[in-house]
Amino acid sequence: MADEALFLLLHSEMVAGLYRAAEQGEGENGRCITKLENMGFRVGQGLIERFTKDTARFKDELDIMKFICKDFWTTVFKKQIDNLRTNHQGIYVLQDNKFRLLTQMSAGKQYLEHAPKYLAFTCGLIRGGLSNLGIKSIVTAEVSTMPACKFQVMIQKM
Repeated sequence: MADEALFLLLHSEMVAGLYRAAEQGEGENGRCITKLENMGFRVGQGLIERFTKDTARFKDELDIMKFICKDFWTTVFKKQIDNLRTNHQGIYVLQDNKFRLLTQMSAGKQYLEHAPKYLAFTCGLIRGGLSNLGIKSIVTAEVSTMPACKFQVMIQKM
């Protein structure tokens, strides 16, 4: 339980620190989301490397996405993804109905405009993990009602 609280506090402070620095003229506001996403990318690469060192090779793309939704998500966020959908053409939608990084904020719509900055790190986390498993992707997040969110993963064919 303590490690979860530390992760939530660290994440909140990363977001707040980057935006505080941007307000003081040390960077642009638009670059903050990119920085958070890049941080998540590097962390995702490292975590996947550690989590998969003793696992068998994955059969296909869908197996990798199932691993991300079950094992990876459970290790990082202490629960599985609530729903995984695909169109079988390289687009996956991962839905988390009670996303931990948004539950600290209001369950209403008053902080909806701030949600993207709290989701950028996780988009990078997913993209970095997939990258280390040999899948190049674009990951975006969408929030309509907090704390539920959807992550859309578009696989880039090489």
